[in-house]
This record gives sequence, structure tokens and C-alpha cells, in this order.
Amino acid sequence: MVTVNSRLRARPASPPMVLDYGFLRRTFLLVGMALLLVAPFSLDPLALAVGGFVPWLVLSIVAKPTMPAAVVYIFLWQWAQVISRVLQSMIDGEALGAGIYGPGVINAYWYMLASIVVLACAFRAVLGGLPAPTPEDENAHLEWRPTDLFILYCATLVLAVACGYATRFIPGLSQQFEAVSRLKIVAEFLLFVSVLSTGRGGKFLLAAVLVEILIGFSGLLADFRGVFVYLLIAAIAARVALGVASILGGVAWLTIVMMLALFWTAVKMDYREFATGGEETQHVSVPLSERLAYLGRVATSPGQIDWTYASYTLLTRFAYVDIFGSVIDYQRTARVEAPARQWQEAVDHVFKPRILFPNKAALSDSETFVRLTGADPEEAIRASTSISVGYMTENYVDLGFPGMLLGIAAVGLMLAGVIRYFMRSRLPWMVRQGIALAFVYNVAGSGVEISLPKMFGATIMFFLVYALLVKFALPTGLKWLYARAGGDQRQPS
Repeated sequence: MVTVNSRLRARPASPPMVLDYGFLRRTFLLVGMALLLVAPFSLDPLALAVGGFVPWLVLSIVAKPTMPAAVVYIFLWQWAQVISRVLQSMIDGEALGAGIYGPGVINAYWYMLASIVVLACAFRAVLGGLPAPTPEDENAHLEWRPTDLFILYCATLVLAVACGYATRFIPGLSQQFEAVSRLKIVAEFLLFVSVLSTGRGGKFLLAAVLVEILIGFSGLLADFRGVFVYLLIAAIAARVALGVASILGGVAWLTIVMMLALFWTAVKMDYREFATGGEETQHVSVPLSERLAYLGRVATSPGQIDWTYASYTLLTRFAYVDIFGSVIDYQRTARVEAPARQWQEAVDHVFKPRILFPNKAALSDSETFVRLTGADPEEAIRASTSISVGYMTENYVDLGFPGMLLGIAAVGLMLAGVIRYFMRSRLPWMVRQGIALAFVYNVAGSGVEISLPKMFGATIMFFLVYALLVKFALPTGLKWLYARAGGDQRQPS
């Protein structure tokens, strides 16, 4: 007779919980349920209740075994930019359509949520059937040494700096140099995913994170968040086991991101004025050492920062619905736009490269903002940065609703098509994932803010540049990694 203890011993152990699409889907189902409970106490209960379940719906659509991990960033970041507007309304005590941007904000909110879902459907259609990698391709990154990956990261960091300087001398090739500089993201991702998968080389991971934060704060736009995005995507790609240590690490990761974001929000106005010498420009005129010293002085006096005001400012800046709402209201009474003008400008921007058409007028997000919102031109210059209405808004202006969803679907098919091309390349699996991350961050790093012309231009140029790099440059780097690891390069599948 089999005893109870023997039956218990014979029972197979449950698989460990890992950070993957399945975990994210379950997590955001709980988030949706939590927001559903909170919704009755908000000023826009239906908007909060439905919006809270959108990430679960989107993840359910795109969650396939071979879906690139970087795809998560596109949908969760853009959803966060939309749902934040409802949270802002709760703080303001003012419903979505009752603010200074008009009742169009309500429609903008729903149009943006619908656009995110349509975008997910396009990605599922293109990327849902990607073939699984061979075991050799899937585990190739486990053979590489963290030391060598860190050296590779440093080399691509130097390359990125060189591309930045080259852009100043040859502005007509700015998009090409920008695409090449994204090789740094691929190298960072490979370093992160290797360390997270093997547990070796943690000091190199920390060094890369600190370097990226320092570099991020050295400019006007402070793209320090990029390294945290790469780290998160690497953790998803590596399917990190979720235990006490990893959960605490995730909490620390989120805390650091929020503190840096709040700090930058609090100091950026004064810092930009200092860095530009008081001029209304994006050109930095103060040496790096002085800029870092300025930030250091502010950081060592946290008591002088109004953290409450910084938190609210960060929320209102992150929520990107009001501009769309103001465009909706203005377009109802404004002069009718030329048919499909935004799409036409996007196509012209791609097929008239500045290197061949040096007299081509420069695109200005702020000019488009003024034209589509009817705002005072002086409002277009805000803290030495430009204002974009975003690609969703531009699709609405051209096609209305629900016609804009066709434009969103076309955008999704284009982006997913480029990702599919590189995910089908003859490279190790994690290298493909790194290229997908570099592409996603290149064209969608700012979320819904990016304009159609910039998105199209960045997409086409990235594709052309990386098609060449995959064929001629990356094999050399992989051969070096395999040689340093003491083995022969595996034949690509």
C-alpha cells in the first residue's frame, strides 16, 4: 500500500516562477482588478476600469513563445502614458473632459487605448508565428565571458560618442549615425542578459549601469532611463527566476528609476538654462565637468527640492493625452488640413534624404504642434525642448476616427515587419533580441510622442544600416566572442 508520504515524495516539483510574458499577463490582470475596485471612487470610473485591463488584453494578444521581449516596452510604456491621465484627474479633482484642454480629452483617451490594442494585433499578425531557435542559438550567450561583453560594450560606447561628434560635422547623415550608435544597446543587452542568466559578472553589469546614468545626466534630455529599460528587457529575455532576491532587486530597480526621474524633473529647468548659457537652444555650451558639478551640488542638497511638486510635474509630463484632446477640439473648428498631410510629410521625409536634398526644410515638431493645436507660437518653445503631438494624433488629423486605426495598423505592420526580418536572421537568439531592442528603443523610445516623419525615417534608416551590419560587421564581433570564450563559432541556424 502506498503511503501518503511516498505519494508526496513522488509528486513532481512545480516549475519555478519566472519573469516572462505569462507572469506579466497574470500581474497586469491583478492590476486591472485592483483598478476596477478603485474605479468607482474616481471621477472617470469607466475610463479607469476599462483602461486598467488594456495591458492584460494586449499581453494576451502578443504573448507567444518566440515574441521578442522588447515588444513589451512598446505597449506598456504607451499604455502608461495614457492611463496616467486618469490618475492625474483624480489628483486634480477634475474629470477628463473638464480641464483646460477641453472635452476632446475624453475622446483622445479612448482613441489612444484603441490604438494600442490595434497595434498589438498587428504585431501578433506579423510576429506570432516566428520559429523557435535551435538550442545552440538559444544558449549561445551562455558561452561568452562577461569580461569580453563588457569590453564590447565599452567599444560600442566609444563608437556612440564618435557618432555623436560625426553628426555635428555631417548633419545630413544624422540618422545613419544615430542608427549605428544604437549598437551600444545591443552590447548592453548582451552583457545584461549574460550576467542575469549565468550569475557571473555582476560588477560589469553595475559598472555599465552607472556609466549610462552618468552619461544620461550629462545632456539636456537626460536619457538615463534607457539603461533601466534595457535591464528589464534583458531580465524578461533571460526568464529570470523570481525569488526573494530578484523581487527585492526589482523593487530597488523601480525605486532608483523613480528617484532619478523625480530628481531630473525638479532640476531640469534650471539645469538646462545653466547648460545652454541661458539661450533658448538645445546646444550645450557649458563644459561637462561644470554640468556634473552643478548636478552634484543640487543632489547633495535634497532638502531644497520640492519633491511633491516634482512628483506632480512628472505625472503631468508623462501623461500624453491632453495634447491629443486639444487637437481634437481645435480641428473641429479650424481650417481643414490638406488630405493626409502628416503621412505625406512622413513619406517625403523618408524618400528625400538630406544628403541628396540639402535644401529640404527641417521638420519641426513644435511647428506641427502650433499648426494642429492653434497654440501661441511662443508656447512651442518650452524649456529648450520641442513639443510633438505624437503619431497617434497625426493619424487622427489625417484619417479621423475610426479611420486612424487603419493608419495605426499600418504603423504596427511596418514596425513588426522590421523586427521579424532581424528575428529571422542567422544570428544567436539573444543577438536577435538585442537588435529588436535597439530598434524598438530607436523608434519608440519616447512612446506616443514620436511623430510620423521621425518614426518612418528612423525605421527605414535602422533597417538599411543594420541589414549591412548583420551581414558584414556582427559576424566579426561574434567570432571574437567565441574565440575569447575558447571555442569555435557555431554555425548559424
